[in-house]
Amino acid sequence: MARPLRADAERSVRAILEAAEQVLSHDSGASMEQIGDAAGVARTTVHRRFANRQTLIDALAISAIQQLAEAIEEGRPDTAPPLVALYRVTANVLKTKNAWKFTLGNPTADTSAAALIWERINTRCMDLLTRARREGLLDAAADLEWTRQVYYALMSAALQRPTPGSEGADTDALAELVVDTLLHGAGRRTQ
Repeated sequence: MARPLRADAERSVRAILEAAEQVLSHDSGASMEQIGDAAGVARTTVHRRFANRQTLIDALAISAIQQLAEAIEEGRPDTAPPLVALYRVTANVLKTKNAWKFTLGNPTADTSAAALIWERINTRCMDLLTRARREGLLDAAADLEWTRQVYYALMSAALQRPTPGSEGADTDALAELVVDTLLHGAGRRTQ
């Protein structure tokens, strides 16, 4: 079992990972030295924490996916009313995915540890959709696996949607759009 990092070492790892996300999102071929410069640490510090580029990419994937899992839990998917939980989880996921676009959109960053976290995320999503169906938000005959895939696609599309006047999308408005589309589709509403 690995020893926990000292607080200063943990801060430098966090700075390196955050800098790596930013640098690699602009230049996927950026060097470890460029990442270290952006993080405000020496190249040797980057290499001390991450033996090579792939180790850094793997750590980046695990960190981003873990933050995504934490964002889901912050939405209280088990205890908040299902509609409230669906909005909260959606907004939290959109915010996290927007902050980690490079890493969460990079299939080469998938590791076995990351795959375990993804599996947990998928299970949590299915649990929430099951609650939503049980509470009547979703049709009783809804195929929940298909619904989960559509839900994920809607979130991906929302993150691609251009937002006038800002680089970061209004995640609350996007969450409302995603959930509304998931629950009601694009069909005409009857009052």
